[in-house]
Amino acid sequence: MTEPTAPSAAVVIGTGLVGASIGCALTAGGTTVHLRDQKMSHALVAAELGAGTVDPPAPAEVSLVVAAVPPRALPQVIAQALESYRHATVTDVGSVKAGVLAALWDSGLDLDRYVGSHPMAGSQHSGPMTARADLFRDRTWVITPHRRSAATSVAAVAAMVQACGARQVVMDVDDHDAAVARVSHLPHLMSVLMASHLTGVPSEHLLLAGQGLRDVTRIAGSDPELWVQILGANSAAVLSELRAVQDQLDQVIKAVESPETGQLLAQLTRGVEGIRRIPGKHGSAQVAYTRVVVEIPDAPGALGRLFALVGEAGVNVEDISIEHDQARQVGYLSLSVAPEQAPGLTSAMIGHGWSVQA
Repeated sequence: MTEPTAPSAAVVIGTGLVGASIGCALTAGGTTVHLRDQKMSHALVAAELGAGTVDPPAPAEVSLVVAAVPPRALPQVIAQALESYRHATVTDVGSVKAGVLAALWDSGLDLDRYVGSHPMAGSQHSGPMTARADLFRDRTWVITPHRRSAATSVAAVAAMVQACGARQVVMDVDDHDAAVARVSHLPHLMSVLMASHLTGVPSEHLLLAGQGLRDVTRIAGSDPELWVQILGANSAAVLSELRAVQDQLDQVIKAVESPETGQLLAQLTRGVEGIRRIPGKHGSAQVAYTRVVVEIPDAPGALGRLFALVGEAGVNVEDISIEHDQARQVGYLSLSVAPEQAPGLTSAMIGHGWSVQA
C-alpha cells in the first residue's frame, strides 16, 4: 500500500490557532499554502509566521481546502470551497460534525470531495500569534467520512493528517460527536464551572492557589463566543453527559455528608480508575510517571539552564508544569519522567546545585 502524498497546493480558510498551525505544518512539509481570512491582518500575521502566502491561488492547482472557521460559518464556507475549487478535496476542522454534514447533505453539491476532520489539539489561546507547526504532533486527528465520500478524498485528508504529524482515527460523524461530548465538551464545562466559582472566592484565599487549581481551570479561559457555538451545535449529546454528572454529583454530596460509610473512598477510587483509562502516547495504556520537582529562582535564564541539564542527562520529559510561590518569588518546575529515569535526573540536578523537593 502506497503512502498518502501531501498536497502540492492547499488553501487554508481561517487563520486562527488551528488554521495557521495547519498552514505552518503543511508549509514545512513542502506544500504551497494559500491563506484566507475575513480579517486580512490575521492572514498576514500567519504568513509572517511561516503558515503560507496571502497570494490568491489558481483554483485548478489547489488539491486541498481546509475550512478552519467558527462552527456557524462552516456549512457556507465548505459549500463555497466546493464550488470555487472544483478539483480539490475539502475538509474542515470543526469540533462538531453531524450538524455540518446535515446542512450540506441536500445542497446538490459534489459531496464526494468533502470529508470532515477534527484535530484533538489546541489551547485556551486563539489567533495566529500562538500558531506552531508541531501543534498536532503525536496528537489524535479524527477523520469522519460519510457514505458519499470518495476514497481519493479520504486519502487526501489522511495525507494532510500525516503531514501534520498527527495520529489518525476514523469515526462515524455521530460517534464522533458523542465522543467529543464526553472527552472535550463536558470537561470544558466542568472547568468553566470551577473557574466561575472562583469569582466569589476572597482574593486572600486565592493566594493559596496551586497548580491543581490552575490545571482544572486552564481551559475555561477559551473564547466564550466560540464555545457557545460548539456547545450549541452538540447540545443533545452534551446535555446527556451533564445529566449523568448531575447524578454523580448528588452521590458525591451524600458521600461527603457521611464519609464514614465508605462511599467517599469509593468515589475517590473511581476517579483514580477513570484517570487510568485515559490512553497515553499513541493510544497505548497510560504510564504512571514519576514527578521530579525542582525549585527555580526568579532569575533570567534559569529555565534555559535547567532544560540544558535535562538534555545532558539524556532524560525524556513526558510533561511539565510550573507552580509559583507568591511569597518567596520562586517557581517549582514539575518534570514527569519514566520512574527508572527519576533517580538519575534527581542526582544530576542536586549535583549541579539545584534544589529538588523530596
